[in-house]
Amino acid sequence: MAIKVLIVDDSPLIRGLLTEILDADSQINVVGTAEDPYDAREKIKQLNPDVLTLDIEMPKMNGISFLRNLMRLRPMPVIMVSTLTEQGAPATLEALELGAVDYVAKPKAQIAEQLNLYAQDLIDKVKAAGKAKSKIPPSKRLVAQSNIKVSPELLKFNPNYLIAIGASTGGTEAIKDVITRMPAHMAPIVVTQHIPPVFSTSFAHRLDGIAKMKVYEAEHNQKIELGCVYIAPGDDHLTIKKTPTGYICQLDKGETVNRHRPAVDKLFDSVAEQTNGKATGIILTGMGADGAQGLLNMRQMGCKTIAQDEATSVVWGMPGKAVELKAAQKIAPLQDIAALAMGTATK
Repeated sequence: MAIKVLIVDDSPLIRGLLTEILDADSQINVVGTAEDPYDAREKIKQLNPDVLTLDIEMPKMNGISFLRNLMRLRPMPVIMVSTLTEQGAPATLEALELGAVDYVAKPKAQIAEQLNLYAQDLIDKVKAAGKAKSKIPPSKRLVAQSNIKVSPELLKFNPNYLIAIGASTGGTEAIKDVITRMPAHMAPIVVTQHIPPVFSTSFAHRLDGIAKMKVYEAEHNQKIELGCVYIAPGDDHLTIKKTPTGYICQLDKGETVNRHRPAVDKLFDSVAEQTNGKATGIILTGMGADGAQGLLNMRQMGCKTIAQDEATSVVWGMPGKAVELKAAQKIAPLQDIAALAMGTATK
């Protein structure tokens, strides 16, 4: 069965371009388009789509307000179509908080090769959304109690122990769930999330505002310290390097790995190589397989490894692949991952 898609965008040009891209794939059927949320509401009732693509900036009602109502009344997989700008980033991250599965950039009149890459990305994301769990509104989802009882304030964490986290689709919310459960004096955490440049800055800033740990967008040669989280900037690979005074962040714009920069495999491989087994690798929800091989390398080098379970993942691609490769020592629901990580990082 083809995935039925409804495209919601006020620009006839964008509606036409998205329709053309998606209809070219035999597993996707664009059942309709809508020029504003009111039109969309009627077409959702008539056409019963599986996936919605939703523009953020529209007249009459913006995409965020519409998404908030939609998730309350008829939760379904939604992909936001956003401008990759400083203005667009916070709105897109808010959409992910409200339950959108993923986002893509607004297509530009790009050169053919870029448009092909864009088309492939959009098609992959729509297919993943078609399989994704229609998300329960986060207000209900993120209060899931951990099954593991820990008293973080009583734990002493090893400053020379590292936690490395990798994620993609659904990852900004999953990372938020893990990080916000951590105490202020937690062992240092390095994170690679597939994210574009401006978004990583906005994501680090939002997370810093709600976490007990200090959250940074990683900088080249930045010292890695207890109680701090370092997020890979969009378009830079993040790796770590051991120095006589401790670990430091390394950034590079090398080749993409698994079509990604930053790539989770790059981070995990460096942690496997540099930490002598004194690290934990965590692979969270995400499309594709990036990070699965790196997690296996970490396990083989003596590190602890954890994969998010299928039931709590938006898309069980990356963690599923890690489980298939036997890279994960533990498979756990999202709400237990912070406690498991704390247990591995104590002195």
